[in-house]
Amino acid sequence: MTFDIVGKIEQHLSRRQRILMLAFIVGVFTALASQLLKWLVEEIKYILTNSFDVTQMNWLYLLYPVIGIFLTAMLIKYVVKDDIGHGVTKILFALSRRQGHIKKHNCWSSVLASSITIGFGGSVGAESPAVLTGAAIGSTIGGLFKVDQKTLMLLIGCGASGAIAGIFKAPFAGLLFTLEVLMMDLTMASLLPLLVSCVTASVLTYCFSGMNAIFAFQIDDAFTVKHVPASIGLGVMCGLVSLYFTWAANAFENVFRKVHGTYGKLALGGTVLSVLILIFPPLYGEGYDSIEILLNGNPSDLLNNSLFYGHGDMLILVLSLIMLLKVFASTATTGGGGCGGLFAPSLFLGCLCGYVFATLWDGAHIGADVPTKNFALLGMAGVMAAVMHAPLTSIFLIAELTGGYAMLVPLMIVTVCAYLTIVAFEPHSIYAMRLAQKGQLITHHKDRAILTLMSLDNIIDKHCMQVAPDMELGKLVLLIAKEKGDAFPVVDGMGMLRGMIYLKDIRKVVFRQELYHVFKAEQLMEDPPAQLSLTTPMTTVMDRFQQTKADVLPVLGDMGKFMGLIYQANLYTSYRQMLVDFSEE
Repeated sequence: MTFDIVGKIEQHLSRRQRILMLAFIVGVFTALASQLLKWLVEEIKYILTNSFDVTQMNWLYLLYPVIGIFLTAMLIKYVVKDDIGHGVTKILFALSRRQGHIKKHNCWSSVLASSITIGFGGSVGAESPAVLTGAAIGSTIGGLFKVDQKTLMLLIGCGASGAIAGIFKAPFAGLLFTLEVLMMDLTMASLLPLLVSCVTASVLTYCFSGMNAIFAFQIDDAFTVKHVPASIGLGVMCGLVSLYFTWAANAFENVFRKVHGTYGKLALGGTVLSVLILIFPPLYGEGYDSIEILLNGNPSDLLNNSLFYGHGDMLILVLSLIMLLKVFASTATTGGGGCGGLFAPSLFLGCLCGYVFATLWDGAHIGADVPTKNFALLGMAGVMAAVMHAPLTSIFLIAELTGGYAMLVPLMIVTVCAYLTIVAFEPHSIYAMRLAQKGQLITHHKDRAILTLMSLDNIIDKHCMQVAPDMELGKLVLLIAKEKGDAFPVVDGMGMLRGMIYLKDIRKVVFRQELYHVFKAEQLMEDPPAQLSLTTPMTTVMDRFQQTKADVLPVLGDMGKFMGLIYQANLYTSYRQMLVDFSEE
């Protein structure tokens, strides 16, 4: 039945019309998944914390996060049976190494796992899981309709951008997200499908939750030139805070990598997260309630449910400590087995950063006083732009979150300064740096993007003739006569490469029959100018050929076993074909 429908659609619609239809379908399902995720998070949180007494510490904060991480870890281990963490990183990996294929279980597993994690207090956001869910929906629908690889990657972008547009009611930010974070190149052929998904997801979200912006925000004091120095200072501070967040997150993740076993990670992550939330309740969950308070409420309310209740004079100190500790709460959540992303933590951290900066600026009387709530909003854009290396997405997301563009100029100043500050120290976003270190990251650099998309495994000659070390020259000559190659690997009985024999180097002895029983392969072989492995990035492979001037290089697998040969001619042929495919509209 499904295949009949697909067939009829292909008969009656052009390729462009099919893509637009699929983009619309992706937008619909992505919006539904995003709304389900947000609803589950809010319901779980309301059930667990609605009855808390704001005037005192609640010891259940020690219990809830551990339960949430435990349930999520068990779900992932025994039901999903796959790693679903680092959602955006997984999308980047799928685009670069899996040619757009994302496992189907991500259509639901990230929604369920992250709602449990965040609802029970996990200090992460639901946006990255929603983005992974949207991308998985796009991949699944593309696979169902048997689209080509380029269209499949476009549908993944539609799902990811639709998730951002739907969850934030921000269609333009969703579109820019695919450009800056997923690093997909927008052309006229891809722009319209992405817009269709973004608009579809946003409209459906408006139908479910009304026309109001996510955060109700009213400007107290309009931006003027006198606020420029403070805006620049806030941007620099956001960049430095984001750099600290990025480096500390990676360092703390490395601690979890050294912990063996699910329960060991759960014990470490659960303990750190629970203690931090007990002392600083604003670390519970996404933190959007805290953002709402700083933008439009009484900031002293952030001291509710804590041992600091009633001590409003300690607010700035408490917020500063939360800024330093947020990274450990977020990393403990995911490292301990929970599921979530860094969208919400970056917005939360930025809001605190802006508020603290404005308060200290006004207190120091360095220049013209600035409105704290306005700078809390600007800080959200600054930290998000720096953490994700996405200034345009941040500018328009914050503008759309608050329902207007009146703060557009200061948003630009802060985000640009924050972005320039962090790129001076860290060239990749927190999502991309893991893949960049392995050479598996697609970027807007066309040459490197093509090399990243190429697979070393596809161009290896795995059936080349192998020579035993004790093979006599006479037998070697007979084998060479049957082969068209001019390079032959010498491989021992264990499958280990011993050396290479190059025809150009043994021409003098090939025709001397009196030497046929004198020389053996191991006496004629030499070390190759370089060796490659299956995990060597294609950019490095290309560099090795250019540096060594070699025509052929050996490729080794696990434990140094010989896997095959890669010829420079085949590499460039594959590169040229990929260039043609990459450039086609």
